[in-house]
Amino acid sequence: MNGPLEWIASIGTVLAASLIAFDMGRRTTGWGFVLFCIVSALWIYIGLTEDAMPLAAMNFLLLLINAWGVYQYWLHPKNRKDPKR
Repeated sequence: MNGPLEWIASIGTVLAASLIAFDMGRRTTGWGFVLFCIVSALWIYIGLTEDAMPLAAMNFLLLLINAWGVYQYWLHPKNRKDPKR
């Protein structure tokens, strides 16, 4: 496991974690969760094709957690802007 997909997924994971950790606002944090979802899906693919089931299983759970983050930061009704304002 040392191909270009693994490098893309690794760099994407570090970038996503940085977007969330630097706490530069809700929008940036939301994009961090989106990027985490994308790289989790990529890690799942890598895990399944490389016969690394623990990697695939862990990233499936992380995908669910990060999808919840996307919902909380972008889609939850409490965070939507009021169209009447």
